[in-house]
Amino acid sequence: MAVAASSIAVGGVRSPVIDTGPADATEAVVFVHGTPGSGHDWDELIRRVRGVARAIAPDMPGFGAADKPRGFDHTVQGYARHLGGILEQLGVRRAHLVLHDFGGSWGLTWALAHPQALASVTLINTGVLIDYSWHRYAKVWRVPVAGEVLQAATSRLGFRQLAGRENPGLSRDQVDRLYDAGKHRQTKLATRRLFRATDADSGERTMSAPLRELDPPALVVWGSKDRYVPVEQAERQRTSLPSARVEILEGRGHWPFWEDPDAVAALVVPFLEQQIGRGRR
Repeated sequence: MAVAASSIAVGGVRSPVIDTGPADATEAVVFVHGTPGSGHDWDELIRRVRGVARAIAPDMPGFGAADKPRGFDHTVQGYARHLGGILEQLGVRRAHLVLHDFGGSWGLTWALAHPQALASVTLINTGVLIDYSWHRYAKVWRVPVAGEVLQAATSRLGFRQLAGRENPGLSRDQVDRLYDAGKHRQTKLATRRLFRATDADSGERTMSAPLRELDPPALVVWGSKDRYVPVEQAERQRTSLPSARVEILEGRGHWPFWEDPDAVAALVVPFLEQQIGRGRR
């Protein structure tokens, strides 16, 4: 996989960036990971998309190999600004967003600040969550001291048992990959600060109405067995994205692009091809 840019610094905070395809293309598919995660979460989808368009996937601050400064603005707005700085430096003027988990909030917040640059949205187990409350781990992470204790007490073996039971579609290597993605002390800090700075209904309050007015082309893909963001949220995305096409992957969980990359690619790649083709006509 050719990489045109090794890292981008925004406000002194560096993010490694996977950047495939023509480096001078101003239209790109932009993949944004969630928590915990990195740009490499998307390797399989990027491999399938790179023949369609330029594909970009950064590590966001606090995660992956990105810088992890304590002073970073660990809010949805802070991450959206960082994403915007990356895209500006890479010359992206038209973005097809592919978002997962907290990457949905970061990417959609960026999109509302740059509506002229938004070409399409693909939401994978994420979006503007309606009538949602945090999953049980997030509820603890949001509580000072309790969140620190839970993170400190989570061993690899314990994580394997819990995450493996909740995500039976993931292999042991994939579960270990999730544990490794979240084990860094500063990643744990970033996770706590992000959840503590974000209310579960913040997207519904701040993003739903403006997105509904914008109504970009949208694809929603959701695993039916997601234990963290229930599948009922998939259809609710039409509250904010009325034209969205909604696809449910039966038996899949929160990371369907790892569990069943063929099924996810069969939905995402043709959608992107269609949207990119429209933009070029």
